[in-house]
Amino acid sequence: MLEIVNLKKHYAAQKAVDGISFSIGEGNIFGLLGPNGAGKTTLIRMITGIFFPDEGEILFKGNKFEPLRDVSAIGYMPEERGLYKKMKIGEQAVYLAQLKGLTRSQALERVKEWFVRLEMESWWNKKVEELSKGMSQKLQFVITVLHQPSLIILDEPFSGLDPVNANLIKEEILLLARKGSSIIFSTHRMEQVEEICDHIVLMNKGKKILDGTVTDIKQQFKENLFAVSFDNRTPLSASPSFDLIRKEERSAIIRIAEGYRPHEALQNLLAQGAAVTGFYELLPSLNDIFIRLVEGTPLAHQFQQEGA
Repeated sequence: MLEIVNLKKHYAAQKAVDGISFSIGEGNIFGLLGPNGAGKTTLIRMITGIFFPDEGEILFKGNKFEPLRDVSAIGYMPEERGLYKKMKIGEQAVYLAQLKGLTRSQALERVKEWFVRLEMESWWNKKVEELSKGMSQKLQFVITVLHQPSLIILDEPFSGLDPVNANLIKEEILLLARKGSSIIFSTHRMEQVEEICDHIVLMNKGKKILDGTVTDIKQQFKENLFAVSFDNRTPLSASPSFDLIRKEERSAIIRIAEGYRPHEALQNLLAQGAAVTGFYELLPSLNDIFIRLVEGTPLAHQFQQEGA
């Protein structure tokens, strides 16, 4: 659906995007992650034709991206509100749908359908300035997707939403992907990315520092850490098969020593008298991995700090 090839964008001496490449398949939910100033917004603006790259190429559906031709197949929901405050909600949604190429009758039909699905029927004659932040966010989401774009770009789509509405929007995102839309999901909330994304790219200071599926990345950065729980008070100590990272009254975190397997560590735990009730591997979260890459902090050190 989308291929980014060695994309670069400079502002004076600052390299906002510095040689980024990746591809997104049809029906994929793609996480674009990174801290403030990483270059995510600049990259998105090049993908949507707002900015032109200094170097590199954007391919959309196998062809060189042409904004005038391709922008109608893209839905972009920016983090900043882009709504007319004095305009009525229903009228505004229909108007913006027409700008994306729908006839007025098509726009009316789809807006009404989405308003029913997201329980927004009673909002039709309200003005945007009367809406809460969460209500505005739902409206922006509808406006972004109602023309059935092939590529959907969502920048912090859950901002301001309560848990019920956040889950409602999450389910709609998953449904859109199942129907074939490719989705770029940009956020600082990495736990949300773990829930819905197939693939991620992590950016920092304009560069790509990580690229892969969520599962593969977690496997790549695991540190052989295991959580153990037991139903008795056991004075555990390290053994040749594992190091003791953290110990509490009825639980512990251990790291399997090089050359040993988990079942061997479990046998050593049992030999120490531990009545083990739980034993499972601890894979790092995406947030843990990002901190590790940016700050150079080992995951084991984090667990020690949390237990202090």
